Amino acid sequence: MSKTTISTPDWIPDAVFYQIFPDRFARSGRVAGLTNLEPWDSPPTRHGFKGGDLWGVLDRLDYLQDLGVNALYFCPVFQSAANHRYHTHDYYRVDPLLGGDAALRALLDAAHVRGMHIILDGVFNHTGRGFYPFNHLLETGPASPYLDWFTVFKFPLRAYSRKKPPNYAAWSNLRELPKLNTANPAVRAFLLDVARYWVEFGIDGWRLDVPNEIDDDEFWREFRQVVKEANPQAYIVGEIWDEGQRWLQGDQFDAIMNYVWARAVLGFALGRKPPKKLRKPDREIKPLDANGFAAEMERLLELHSPEITYAQLNLLGSHDTPRLLSVARGEIDRVKLALLLQMTAPGAPCIYYGDEIGMSGGPDPDCRAAFPWDEEQWDQSLRDDVRRLIALRHELVPLRRGDWTHIHISHKQKAYAFARRYAGETALVVVNADERKFQRWLLGHKTGWADGTPLVDRLGGGAAQVTDGRITGLRVPPLSGAILTPATP
Repeated sequence: MSKTTISTPDWIPDAVFYQIFPDRFARSGRVAGLTNLEPWDSPPTRHGFKGGDLWGVLDRLDYLQDLGVNALYFCPVFQSAANHRYHTHDYYRVDPLLGGDAALRALLDAAHVRGMHIILDGVFNHTGRGFYPFNHLLETGPASPYLDWFTVFKFPLRAYSRKKPPNYAAWSNLRELPKLNTANPAVRAFLLDVARYWVEFGIDGWRLDVPNEIDDDEFWREFRQVVKEANPQAYIVGEIWDEGQRWLQGDQFDAIMNYVWARAVLGFALGRKPPKKLRKPDREIKPLDANGFAAEMERLLELHSPEITYAQLNLLGSHDTPRLLSVARGEIDRVKLALLLQMTAPGAPCIYYGDEIGMSGGPDPDCRAAFPWDEEQWDQSLRDDVRRLIALRHELVPLRRGDWTHIHISHKQKAYAFARRYAGETALVVVNADERKFQRWLLGHKTGWADGTPLVDRLGGGAAQVTDGRITGLRVPPLSGAILTPATP
């Protein structure tokens, strides 16, 4: 058998993603008939609706573009009875509460004119009780032609019983999420048609919800074939919380949500475990010193082919995790360190909506609060730093497409430096995660810069130079970083 050629979308290494939870980002006022919405600025609840919609996102494209974002990832937008919309009712219809198909059409057109890409969340492992085939099964029982679309253990179905568990296969044994039987050819055909339909509609790819629970590599190979036939540049990224080599051989996904990478970055930048109430034993963030972080980065870079590494979705938080600021115990300098590492790493960085202005919150539903459009509630310094980091990523090609070389690892302090090099250009990233000053010489010869080369810190920290094969004159204060490039004449 010939080895699969690995090919990922050309645009991904240059992308900076922004994840949007549609009900909570922006309310346009253009969706009629909504009379029972929670106040926008009230604490989020598990079942309440705030009324954010896709027209509201369209209205805020200027904000996103000013931030430097050029790709959007949306949590599910299809018709559902849940505010998060992972309980899909109709896979072929954008939820009317979000503005319907017309709002998505207008948003795609406007985004594409701006050079922005949009990917949607595909929930193909399970569905909602309102999904027509399941509703048909509820109404007609074992006589339903949709019987084999699901795995039923006994009739009548206990779809709404609060006293007994569901008697059909359901995700996480939640009765409101019946699991689809993807071994059924009719179900497979349906899901593959959905995948094709929306790519042909104009979306730029799919984020796949719990794809590991469809434990069938052939299904995902068929999925990739269908999506890439519709658009060879469509992005396929799976929600995998651990290492994803199984799906990243070039025949299934382009990338995964890089939670393993995120845990390493947070372990180094934050320096200690999150508050106890925010920890998850199976997804623990363990403190790392410079040596530990460098070793983990080296290991992760060797896991995959370069094409896969540069396509990974590098996130620091999502709708499924506590907010970045809360995980960092409110230490804003450590948040900025994590963001510096995110914006200078191989792969596509992804910002969870509101992290750039310092939103806080614990696990669901607290991490899904409404975006505060009152700028007085923003951490303007944090937003300015995020904006500057994104701008530098767009400006400096090595930060997007360059290789990664260890330059300096402090054995006594939490200081680490690495070079990104591409086509003769080099950017040196220095991170001081220690609470003491970092004033150690760096090995300049590894960068390829000649003696006497004047350097400038693009983050505003001053100048340095290469002397006797070392970088001198660089002072990086505690809990801060630098991005060095040769000074222009």
